[in-house]
Amino acid sequence: MTGAGSIKVDVNGWLEAFAAHPAIGQTASSSGQGSKIGAQWSRGEQSTALATATDSTLQELLEWNARYREKFGFVFLICASGRSSPEILAELKKRFSNRPIVEFEIAAQEQMKVTELRLLKLIQTNSLSPSTAAPHPTPDVKKMEDRVTIIGGHLAGASDAAAKKASQAARPPITTHVLDVAKGCPAAGVDVRLEMWMGNHPYPSFEGSAADGWVLQGYSVTDTDGRSGQLMGKADSVKPGVYRISFNTGKYCSNGFFPYVSILFEIKESQKFEHFHVPLLFSPFSFTTYRGS
Repeated sequence: MTGAGSIKVDVNGWLEAFAAHPAIGQTASSSGQGSKIGAQWSRGEQSTALATATDSTLQELLEWNARYREKFGFVFLICASGRSSPEILAELKKRFSNRPIVEFEIAAQEQMKVTELRLLKLIQTNSLSPSTAAPHPTPDVKKMEDRVTIIGGHLAGASDAAAKKASQAARPPITTHVLDVAKGCPAAGVDVRLEMWMGNHPYPSFEGSAADGWVLQGYSVTDTDGRSGQLMGKADSVKPGVYRISFNTGKYCSNGFFPYVSILFEIKESQKFEHFHVPLLFSPFSFTTYRGS
């Protein structure tokens, strides 16, 4: 996913963020989603769209939103501030033809735009003078502030060195998860293998010879959150070398195009104290991956 390595938000985090948004043409209160402050933000962000919408446009938005959710598994997400209803409807129709993995990436980018705007509003609110600012934020406001601040920290690349070191020591150096982007949810029950290259040559052959040079490091099955169990022991460092992580996608999706998916990656000597998260974003006829952290 574009920029995922620097953003440091995992797939489940994106899906949770998507789920907090009402469909375009609805507010959080009318759809039963989100908090009071979230509903206020949604109304403000959709004000131009609602002001330019006719009954027929709203009905068409409703129908296309339903079709979109049925195809991708999550709400159509767009930074609606300043955009008219016809403009949003045209964009929805255009994006409907995308492959699931492409649309997931676009939705994540739109989520970042929304978050940046909301962060700016929070900053402006918090900069009010003591006489005009609320002395004690309501639970809804505090909850939303905390949520956006956390996501904002990811966007800014903020991290605490001590916390980072502790979190690394508390988990294996290599981890993964699987997202079924066709369904828009984590993929549970996927067999996962992690191997390391220990053959006679520094790198495995492109032609696939000397396959016995691969040594199994660990095996697991993804849980209901799409995450695998431990594929190696918890440690502060990982042995440099070439690794292969494989997913039994044929067992998970028997009518798909890929019997299995294997991803090879190399960890350099200078990277041995880093954490490597290598997820699989999968659909029956496409897949992608990225180096997370």
